[in-house]
This record gives sequence, C-alpha cells and structure tokens, in this order.
Amino acid sequence: MSYDLTGKRLWVAGHRGMVGGAVVRRLAQEDCEVITAGRDWISAMPTNLYGPGDNYDLQKSHVLPSLLRKFHEAKITGAKSVELWCSGAPLREFLHCDDLADALVFLLKTYSGHEHVNVGSGDKVSIRELAETIAKVVGYEAELTFDVTKPDGTPRKRMDSSRLQQMGWDNARPLADGIRDAYRGFLGKDLAA
Repeated sequence: MSYDLTGKRLWVAGHRGMVGGAVVRRLAQEDCEVITAGRDWISAMPTNLYGPGDNYDLQKSHVLPSLLRKFHEAKITGAKSVELWCSGAPLREFLHCDDLADALVFLLKTYSGHEHVNVGSGDKVSIRELAETIAKVVGYEAELTFDVTKPDGTPRKRMDSSRLQQMGWDNARPLADGIRDAYRGFLGKDLAA
C-alpha cells in the first residue's frame, strides 16, 4: 500500500531532536507541507476518567461506565441485584472529562515546566461506594452482589495531584454531580449497542 503525501500537511513533533530532525529532512524531499511547533509543552497525567462520550460496553468499558449501564439495565428490567466483579473494597479516584479539560486549560495558562503534572480529583472512593452512588443517581437501588472469583486488581489507585492543587487548580466536581452528567449523556446514546 502506498500513501501519496502530495499536498498533505504533516506535523512533526520533536523536530529539533535527532529523529524528528531526520523526519523533517526526509519529508523535505516530498511535495508536502511540514508543520513544526517551537511552543512550550506540558505532560499531564489524568486519573480514571468518565463522562460524556465514554464507552458503556459491558465487556470493554471501565468500572464507572460499566456500573452505570448495569444499574440502568437493572432499573429497566426490574432486576433485584447488580453484580460487581470484585469484593467492592478497592479504592479508586475518578475525574469527569470536562474537569480534566478545565485543568489542562489551567495548565496551559499557568504552567511552564518539564515535570509532569498529575491531574485528579484528590478524592478516593471504594468500588462499593461508587456503586451505591451510581444506584442513587440512576434511581434504582438494587441489591449489590460481589463476584469475588474476579480479581480486585490493585487495592488502591490514587494519584498525588498536590502539585496541581498548589498551583491553584482544585475545580473537580463532586462525584455524584459528575455521574449525573454522565448518566444524562448515556441516556442520549443508543442503548442497544
């Protein structure tokens, strides 16, 4: 398979380095426009994200969207229980995707450094507490059952976002509010998928 580069605009990251420079020199032989940026860069590492546009596939999604769908389907079908694939004890941290966007814009406006910045809410919640919160948001408090034959995974996944907070960003919405927004987005999707 051959791809014609004629008239294409190509962005090369790291154009001042050895490999990026070599790519720019090679692309100079093609009939294309090479775009480089000389501007500052920021490395930001988010925690577990959720929100509009998430993947709600029960086999491929992460814990929060999966539980949101499970509780919604339990409500629709009148199921008496919702099964969780662990003991419910592991602790996780979640951040709404719009809050991540807010933090990234904040960093663009205020930060210039080479150290990466963790972006999180700073709040930890157990999987059991997460399920209970989702049940309240969905409006269906089915019995929680736990399949302890499935692994818990890491007991705690929480990052240190203190650098970001010390810079002045602490704008993560409460988890229940974020889940409400995610559920509204979910209800707008094709639930048959």
